Amino acid sequence: MSKLAVAAAAIFGGADAVAPKVVSAPMDAAKGVATPVLRGMNATAVDHALLGSKGKMPCQCVANDPSWKASTRTVPRCVFIDLGAANGNTFNDFMNNKYGAVANCPSVQWSAVLVEANPRFNPELATIGKTHANVEVKSSTAAYMCEAETSFYLDTVNTAKNFWGSSMSSNHPDVQNSGKTKVTVPTINLNKVLFEETIPGDWVMVKMDIEGSEFDVLPCTAKSPSASLIDRLYLEQHSPDWGMAGTTPQQMELAKNELRSKGVDIPAYFSQTL
Repeated sequence: MSKLAVAAAAIFGGADAVAPKVVSAPMDAAKGVATPVLRGMNATAVDHALLGSKGKMPCQCVANDPSWKASTRTVPRCVFIDLGAANGNTFNDFMNNKYGAVANCPSVQWSAVLVEANPRFNPELATIGKTHANVEVKSSTAAYMCEAETSFYLDTVNTAKNFWGSSMSSNHPDVQNSGKTKVTVPTINLNKVLFEETIPGDWVMVKMDIEGSEFDVLPCTAKSPSASLIDRLYLEQHSPDWGMAGTTPQQMELAKNELRSKGVDIPAYFSQTL
């Protein structure tokens, strides 16, 4: 890990700062060469037990793939990956230093990836993308652990709360109260985003507010080489019933502990979606 990223862990992290992660030699090597494919439930019995199955997932865990193209960037920076970006409110908080002083980013540089499945927010996110050349907007796209298409159910009742109950799960009570109104959207693989958009010297923050899909995504990411690229995970955890992989609360804790063992800081977090 670069000295700049070490400094970011101590300075940019603010009051929540923890000792910076140490990136292992195998992880460094994996950034520059084709690495073995680990495909979740077919990979090992351990993965099968951890991920479970309800038969509803649009695709299976893809923890790594040799077709992914590693970033050739050499200058480290902050990378803010916003999963469940809504209308960009959390990104605005990032820009307003609520996740730490942006001026303390490595090399005083930053970029962001904004992922939001609800098409209601497409215009606001498009404006952000046009305003900031270093922001990649993935609108009408669901954050997940593989690439496919999925039904995404829209919250149409919580108008005062930024329609915060939209979810891939038809079990979500706000989805049910909205008559299970749905659209079809592509999914994006968090593990691929990490591999292709970040480098080991970056200070990488992932905000995850995806209404239950975290129970599918995080066990997969915990098994991915890309996990070690995350410095801090801001996770809003919901009901396990909203996941589709069958992950239990106990299995979720195992996944989070595996992430922590790879240097990922997971502070208590609630996403201010309003």
